[in-house]
Amino acid sequence: MPAVSKGDGMRGLAVFISDIRNCKSKEAEIKRINKELANIRSKFKGDKALDGYSKKKYVCKLLFIFLLGHDIDFGHMEAVNLLSSNKYTEKQIGYLFISVLVNSNSDLIRLINNAIKNDLRSRNPTFMNLALHCIANVGSREMAEAFANDIPRILVAGDTMDSVKQSAALCLLRLNRTSPDLVCMGEWTSRVVHLLNDQHLGVVTAATSLISRLAQKSPDEFKTSVSLAVARLSRIVTSASIDLQDYTYYFVAAPWLSVKLLRLLQCYPPPEDTALRSRLTECVETILNKAQDPPKSKKVQHSNAKNAVLFEAISLIIHHDSEPTLLVRACNQLGQFLQHRETNLRYLALESMCTLASSEFSHEAVKTHIDTVINALKTERDVSVRQRAVDLLYAMCDRSNAKQIVAEMLSYLENADYSIREEIVLKVAILAEKYAVDYTWYVDTILNLIRLAGDHVSEEVWYRVIQIVINRDDVQGYAAKTVFEALQAPACHENLVKVGGYILGEFGNLIAGDPRSSPLVQFNLLHSKFHLCSVPTRALLLSAYIKFINLFPEVKGTIQEVLRSDSQLRNADVELQQRAVEYLRLSCIATTDILATVLEEMPPFPERESSILAKLKKKKGPGNLPGIDDTRRNVNGATEHCNGENGDAATTNSAHPFNDLLNLNSPAAAANSSLLVDVFSDATPEPAFASPPVPDVSDESFGRFVCKNNGVLYENHLLQIGLKSEYRQNLGRMYVFFGNKTSSQFLGFSSCVTSDDTLQTHILSKFKFFFFFLNAAFHCSVRICLFYTAPWWLKHAHQVCASLLQ
Repeated sequence: MPAVSKGDGMRGLAVFISDIRNCKSKEAEIKRINKELANIRSKFKGDKALDGYSKKKYVCKLLFIFLLGHDIDFGHMEAVNLLSSNKYTEKQIGYLFISVLVNSNSDLIRLINNAIKNDLRSRNPTFMNLALHCIANVGSREMAEAFANDIPRILVAGDTMDSVKQSAALCLLRLNRTSPDLVCMGEWTSRVVHLLNDQHLGVVTAATSLISRLAQKSPDEFKTSVSLAVARLSRIVTSASIDLQDYTYYFVAAPWLSVKLLRLLQCYPPPEDTALRSRLTECVETILNKAQDPPKSKKVQHSNAKNAVLFEAISLIIHHDSEPTLLVRACNQLGQFLQHRETNLRYLALESMCTLASSEFSHEAVKTHIDTVINALKTERDVSVRQRAVDLLYAMCDRSNAKQIVAEMLSYLENADYSIREEIVLKVAILAEKYAVDYTWYVDTILNLIRLAGDHVSEEVWYRVIQIVINRDDVQGYAAKTVFEALQAPACHENLVKVGGYILGEFGNLIAGDPRSSPLVQFNLLHSKFHLCSVPTRALLLSAYIKFINLFPEVKGTIQEVLRSDSQLRNADVELQQRAVEYLRLSCIATTDILATVLEEMPPFPERESSILAKLKKKKGPGNLPGIDDTRRNVNGATEHCNGENGDAATTNSAHPFNDLLNLNSPAAAANSSLLVDVFSDATPEPAFASPPVPDVSDESFGRFVCKNNGVLYENHLLQIGLKSEYRQNLGRMYVFFGNKTSSQFLGFSSCVTSDDTLQTHILSKFKFFFFFLNAAFHCSVRICLFYTAPWWLKHAHQVCASLLQ
C-alpha cells in the first residue's frame, strides 16, 4: 500500500470530529452536523471547482456523519468522481464511500462499473485490489453480470500478483453467494483447482474457500481438488513450525488453511484411491496425535488454533464414517473435553459426540461417557451446554440404557430452564415410545411427564399416548387404572384430565369391577375436574360422559341430570351447548343397540410417523436432530407387513351388485372396524334375480375367521350372512348381519343363536330374538354379547364360530 503523505492528514476532518466529541448534548451535536452539511453542500454547488483533496475531505466528513446515524442524500457524484483520481488516498475514499452508502439499485452503478473496469485493466495491483474490494462489498447483480467473466481471468492469469489473486478469489466467493447462477468457472475450473498448489499460502487459503463453495454446487467438476487438498494438508501437518514462519500462528502451522482444507474434503466421500486414502488417514492420525502433545504455549490463542484444527479433523472422520479406529479415537478425544474447564470446548465436544452417536462404529464408545454427560446435565452452569447434554443423551439412547436416560431427563425436567423444557418433553416422549419393551412403563413415563411439565406438554404428546393405548390391547386396563389413580390428586394438570377423560371413556369398563373405581366413582372423579377446565377439555369430558352411558347404563340417570342442567343446555359456548343438547337427546331416544353402534370403541389408529418426532424435527431443523433408527420406530415395537388378507374377497366377489351386499369383503370394511360403515350404509344396489346361484362358501369363510374378525359367514342366492366381532379379555361382542339379496320382502323373518351343552357351560350369552320384515336389497343386524373364560376361549374359539354356522 502506498505511503500516506503528511498533507493527507485532513486537518479539517480532525477538527470536525473533535467538535462532535466535545458536544455536551444531542441537540448540540445535531446543530454542529447541520452546520457542516450546509457548508459541504455550498462547497459542492459553488462555482469554484474543488481539487481532489477538498473532495476527499468533504466526502470523508459525509461518511463520518452517516456512520453517526444521520441520513446523507448528496455527495454521491463527488465520490464517483474520486474514482478517476490517480492518487491512492482519493481513490480509496471514493471506493469506501461507494461501498458504504451506494445502494445496489442506484442509478450511479453504471458509472461506478466503468470506473471499476478501468481500474481492473490498469494492471496496477493497488487499484485492482480497491476495485475488487468494492465489487465484493456491493455485490449487486449488475456487478455480477458485468464482472463474472473478467474476475476468473484475473484469478488464473500468470502475471497477476498474489495479493490480487487473493482478492479475486474472495470477490468471486462473494458474487457466488449473491448471484450463484451468474458465477460459473467453466473453462477456468481446472486452473482454479490448481491454485491449491500455489506457492503463496494466502492464495491457497482464498482459493480453498472459493472451491469449497463451488464444490457444494457442482461436486463432479471439482472432484480433482480432493487429491490436491490431501497433498497440501499433508505438507502442512507434517511440516515443522519453522517451515511456515509467515503462516504459523502461536506454534500451529497454517491453522486457517488446515481448517478450510478439512472442510473442503467434507464435500466428498472417502477417496477411492488406496494410496490417497492412506495418506489422508495418516494426516488425520497426525492431528489426533498432536492433540495429545503437551502445549507449546500457555496462551489461549495457541489452544484455540490447535483445537480448531482438531475439531475439524473430527468432523471429517464423522463425515467419512468408514474408519472404526479413527471414530473411536475421536470419541475418546472428545471425552477428554467433556470435563475441560473451558466452556466452549465442553459445548463443542458434546455437539460433536451427538453426531458420533449416530455411527454404528462409535455408538458404544459414546455410551461409555453417559455418567459424565449426566453429571454435566446436573452441574453445568451454561444453559446452552446443558441443552447439548440433553441432545447427546437423546442421541446415545438405546434399549440398554433407555430407562436410565429417561429417568435422568425427567429428574432434570423439574429444574430445567423454561426455554428448553418443551424440547426435553418431546424427546422424553419419543424415547419412551421408541424403546418401550413394557408399555406400562411408557404409560407411567408419559403421565409423570404431564405431572412435571404439564404446561410444556403439547397436544402431540397426549394425542400420541392415546393412540398407543388404543392400538395395544395389553396396556388398556393398566392405562385406565393408572390415569384413574392420577386423577385423584388434588391438583391435576389439564392435559392429565384430557388423557384421563379419553381413556376412561373408552376403557373405564376394564376397571369398573373394583368398587373403588366403580362407574359412578369414575364419573364423579371426572366431573369434579369439569369446572376447572377450558372449553376444549370440557367438550372432551362431555364426550366421555356419553360414552359412560353406553358402558355403564346404571349411571345413565346421573349423567342425564348433568347434561340437562342449565349450565350445559344454556352454556354461553356454542360447542358445549350443542354437545350437551345432542348427547342428552341421543341418550333419551336411542335404543341400546343404536347407542352401542354410535358410541363404538375407537378403532386402532393406522401406523404412521410419530407426530411428536415430526414436531421435534420441525423445532430443531432438518440438520440439527440426531439420527433416529427408523427400523425400530413403531407403536407396537415391531415392523408390520401386509398379509394380503383381501385375497379371499377377490375370489368371492362377483360382478353382481348383490354378491357382497354387506360390504364385508371390501378392503375398506376389513381395515375399518367401525360398525357405522355398514349399519348406516348408503348403498342402493339394483334389485335383480338374474345372478346365478352362488355355491355354499361357509366352509371357506370359516377358515378366514382364524385370522380376521369380520367377513361373510354364509351366502347363497337368497341370503348373505355376515359376521363382525371384537374381543377384549373375557368379553366379546358379535354382530350378525342378514342381507336380503332378492327383490322381494322376507316375511316373518327371525333369527336365533343356539349352542351345545359344552359351550353353554363356558359362555354366558345375551341376545334378542327378532321378528321383522326383511325388505328387498336391505340388511339388518343382531348383537350378541358373550362372557367367557379367556383360557378356554383360546382353545375352543372354533366351536363358537361353528355353532353360529348351524
